[in-house]
Amino acid sequence: MVQRFILNEVSYFGPGARKQLPEVIGRLNGKKALVVTDKGLIQFGVAGKVTEVLDENSLPYEVFSEVKPNPTVSNVKAGVESFKKAGADYIIAIGGGSAMDTAKGIGIVVNNPEFADVVSLEGCAPTKHKSVPVIALPTTAGTAAETTINYVIIDEEKKKKMVCVDPNDIPAVAVIDAELMYSLPKSLTAATGLDALTHAIEGYVTKGAWEMSDMFEIEAIRMINKYLRTAVFEPQNPEGRNGMAVAQYIAGMAFSNVGLGLVHGMAHPMGSLFDIPHGVANALLLPTIMEFNMPYCLDKFPKVAEAMGVDITGMSQEEASKAACEAVRALAIEVGIPQHLSELGIKESDIPALAEQAITDVCTPGNPRDVTIDDIKALYAKVL
Repeated sequence: MVQRFILNEVSYFGPGARKQLPEVIGRLNGKKALVVTDKGLIQFGVAGKVTEVLDENSLPYEVFSEVKPNPTVSNVKAGVESFKKAGADYIIAIGGGSAMDTAKGIGIVVNNPEFADVVSLEGCAPTKHKSVPVIALPTTAGTAAETTINYVIIDEEKKKKMVCVDPNDIPAVAVIDAELMYSLPKSLTAATGLDALTHAIEGYVTKGAWEMSDMFEIEAIRMINKYLRTAVFEPQNPEGRNGMAVAQYIAGMAFSNVGLGLVHGMAHPMGSLFDIPHGVANALLLPTIMEFNMPYCLDKFPKVAEAMGVDITGMSQEEASKAACEAVRALAIEVGIPQHLSELGIKESDIPALAEQAITDVCTPGNPRDVTIDDIKALYAKVL
C-alpha cells in the first residue's frame, strides 16, 4: 500500500517567530499581502503584533477582517473580492481555524476560478493549481490548520459544514509563535486544546493510520497532557503556551494525512446547525465516542492511556483502554469543558437533524468502528 505525507514547505517555531516574516516574504517574492483575520484579534491587539512587523519593514498589506467564528461561503467570496481589489499576491492568515480556513478558501478560488461558487470545493475537489501562497500564524493551539490540507466552510443555504480536503491548499509557510496565544481566554484555551487532543486520538486510531502518523500522534497526546493544564491555568507561562503550540502542530501533521473519525463527523453538524464552537463540540463528544470505539482499539488505547500519564502496569488491554477514556474525560472536566449537549441548548428533538448530517460527513468513514445512523443518534442521546 502506498502512503502519502504532505507537510508545509517550511515552518518556524518559538516565541517571537513572527519576526521572521520579512525573510519569509522575501523568499516568496511577495509584493503585497492580504491579511486575513477577525475583528476580535484586531480589537485585542493580537493581529497588531504581526502587522507591526510588516510596518517596521515597510511591507505593504491590506486587511480583510470579516472572518466569522464558523466561516461561510459568503466569507470566502468576500475575501476573494478583497484580495483582487487590494492587488495582493499572497495571504497572511492570523487567527484560529476560522481565519486560516477562510484564507485557504480564498487562496484556492483565486488560483482556481472554476471553483468560484465555493460549494464545489466540498470533499476532494480536483483543483489544478496550488493556492495563492499563504503564510499562516495560528493564535490558538488547537486546529493545526496551518499545517493541514483540510478546511471547513459552512454552506449557508444547506446549513451544512463542508469539509474540503485538497493538497493544493496547505499553507506555504507556518509560523508557530506562542506569543500570539498568551491572551487567549481560559475557556478558549481549554476548548482548542481538547480539539488538538481529539485530532491526536482520532488520527491515532483512524482507519488510515500507519507507523509514521502513529509516531506523531502519540507524542502529541503526551505533550497535550503535559502542557494543557499549564496553558489553561497559567496563561502567561511561556512553557505551557509553547508546548501546546508545538503539540497541536504535531497532531495536525499526522491527522491531515490519515484522516479523522466519528468525533469530528458528529461535531461538524453541531457547528453548522447550532454555531457551537468546534473545539467544545469535539471535547464534549470525545470520551463517549472513545468508549464506543474501544472494542476496536484495544491494541492502541493502552498506549493512549500511557501518553495521558496513566500507569497501566498489571492492567488488561480492556482495563487500560477504559483508563484511557477516563483520563480524557477527567482532563476535559478539569479544564471546564461542558459535558452535556443540553448545556449548549441542544434538545432531544434536534438529534435526528444532527445525525442526518453526521452520517454523511467526510470524517465519519475514517472511524475505526463502522456506524449506522441509529448508532449516531444513540451517541448524541448519551451525551444529551
